[in-house]
Amino acid sequence: MDKHSDLLKRINSLYDTFSKGQKKIANYLVTNYDKAAFMTASQLSETIDTSCSTVVRFAVELGYDGYPMLQRALQELVRTNLTALQRIEMTSTRVGQQNLLATILNFDIMKIKQTLEEIDYDAFETAVEATMKAEKIYIVGVRSSSALATFLGFYMNLIFDNIKLIHTTSASEIFEQILRVNEKDVVIGISFPRYSARTVKALRYAKNQGAKIITITDSETSPLTPLATHALIARTDIASFADSLVAPLSVINAFIAALGMRRKESIYKTFDQLEAIWSEYQVYETMSEKDDNKG
Repeated sequence: MDKHSDLLKRINSLYDTFSKGQKKIANYLVTNYDKAAFMTASQLSETIDTSCSTVVRFAVELGYDGYPMLQRALQELVRTNLTALQRIEMTSTRVGQQNLLATILNFDIMKIKQTLEEIDYDAFETAVEATMKAEKIYIVGVRSSSALATFLGFYMNLIFDNIKLIHTTSASEIFEQILRVNEKDVVIGISFPRYSARTVKALRYAKNQGAKIITITDSETSPLTPLATHALIARTDIASFADSLVAPLSVINAFIAALGMRRKESIYKTFDQLEAIWSEYQVYETMSEKDDNKG
């Protein structure tokens, strides 16, 4: 049983076995899990007028090693299930109006640090190797993850000539674009809460066709992770109604850099040609001497 996705069901199924104090906790979590997810054990016990030790025992009763693990499960549940309106309310509760810029930046810094501590380095290296050997590389990311997919696709197109970035507005279009995927290919799927059903279905199809699946997602309980040959976990947070994608982008940057280092000679040639083209066709704005002397 998945401890995160089935948490509320498990609470309900065990409800009759709980003590009076534990039932108070259960009632509060079922109806207010979005608020409880970001409370300490002490704060939760004060909110529902019970002891901190009862809160800890409740977590153990549910099968967790302690309250922090229960809290993480609640946070996973929140990230997956909150609507956009609930996210706006969450922003007001967690962040408020004071020092909004510093608060959001600090949330992002924390997620990068957490990702650095937890990411599977072996999975990263094997994902790079699988990509290097792939006959064709598909990149799938929709909705807010489409920005990450586009960024990854832009740079991978400079490294390889076998990239296919999936552009889609419907599930049927995804399947049309990955129709011929096979065991020689790699499919990179990117999705974060709330997870895209289209991305999950596309990866499931590609896996059934024998392709190697690289996932970039936020946790082991993501619906993408069971489909992965190589799972790259980048932590996100609900700091606001907008998805925090700083840590995922950092992982993608590292992935691009690792691929580029393995194709160093061809990268040099590619960028040498591109610099000549960019200069000839004035792709980039350049500072003139007149501009340089202003101030």
